[in-house]
Amino acid sequence: MNKKIFFSIIVMLLMALVSVAGNRHFTLVIDAGHGGSDHGAPGAISQEKDLTLKYALAFGKVIERNCPDVDVYYTRTTDVFIPLSERAAMANRKKADLFVSVHINALAGGKQSHGYQTYTLGKSLRNGNSQGIEQNLEVAKRENAVILLEKDYKKTYSGLDQNSAESDIVYEFIQDQNREHSTELAKYLQNYICAATGRQNGEAHQDNLAVLRLTSMPGCLMELGFISTPDEEEYLNTDSALDAYSRGFYNAIMKYRSRYDSELSVPYKAIPETPDIPQVVPETYKKEAVKKEKAETPKKSHVKTETNSVQATSSQIDEDKPVFKIQFMASSRKLLPGDAHFKSLLGYDFYEEENIIKYTYGSSNNYNEIYKLRKKILNEFPDAFIIAFKNGAKMNVNEAIREFKTNKK
Repeated sequence: MNKKIFFSIIVMLLMALVSVAGNRHFTLVIDAGHGGSDHGAPGAISQEKDLTLKYALAFGKVIERNCPDVDVYYTRTTDVFIPLSERAAMANRKKADLFVSVHINALAGGKQSHGYQTYTLGKSLRNGNSQGIEQNLEVAKRENAVILLEKDYKKTYSGLDQNSAESDIVYEFIQDQNREHSTELAKYLQNYICAATGRQNGEAHQDNLAVLRLTSMPGCLMELGFISTPDEEEYLNTDSALDAYSRGFYNAIMKYRSRYDSELSVPYKAIPETPDIPQVVPETYKKEAVKKEKAETPKKSHVKTETNSVQATSSQIDEDKPVFKIQFMASSRKLLPGDAHFKSLLGYDFYEEENIIKYTYGSSNNYNEIYKLRKKILNEFPDAFIIAFKNGAKMNVNEAIREFKTNKK
């Protein structure tokens, strides 16, 4: 067939699809990754399959609640195993405008990392020895590994050899058109979710993920965080995280609709962020904090405290016993004293872990005091949580609490 005639037919088909879709609701299919016999990545206090279901349902509810003109479908609403081909087939049957698969990241061998990532269908980077490329490849292998649990997987996924560079996708015309939209969606998700949650931006990536390969519409796979990293797993299991991720997800989807949905008649309006509390740090404290940071070494943990904080100094703390603190913020760079991110907190400390600066508030051997102090700052820092150290090293907070109770007796 003449190439010009062939492409003319393709264009006509695409125009026909647009006209058919003209008088229907925008359709979103949300896929909760893993499920049933496929547990996904294990965490210390949770499993990936449970977290993906919780977040997928929450994402759908926030869309349904705010956008009655959007049809939301879920690939699963309970703890069941569904083959990747069926997840994609459902999206195709529903003639979805978007397909989003929800997952939780992990690293093997006790390694830890942080950040939210989005994956779209594309050529994976198989060459090179950089850590980022290796991690991207591991994500692809792990998410595609569920194929082996399915019957007739060789027939369904013919040509998909996870260990072969030749398995990268040869794009069909329609997938080529969807790629641009998928990339835009990934960009919106990265921006809005990281802004809403304060999570580290792990950037958007491309790879040969089977659940995306078999769909016929724009879509992406979300990696909400690292279940293998204790503080990220703890955060993902909080109600505040669920609310923040849902808000970011909603804003990203609505931003995408405002650009690509020709039937959208109501202007996009983002769900507002919680307004920042005005900075009330006096100039005298800023100067004192600058002197304090110059005088201290990173290994020290002397917290300048105010009237509403735990009155604890290094001389009052027994380093041989658990020392409880409140972690209220993390940053990829060190913030200057008086930065607006500290809001109204007048005293803080920090420690470095995995190249991330983590800020803490309060310091005491008494868990009850830190517990009460945390309640006082939750309005400003709803994601704040308690951590523990012993002899300068971070320890499991549950073990620290047990030891505190034993010492108290």
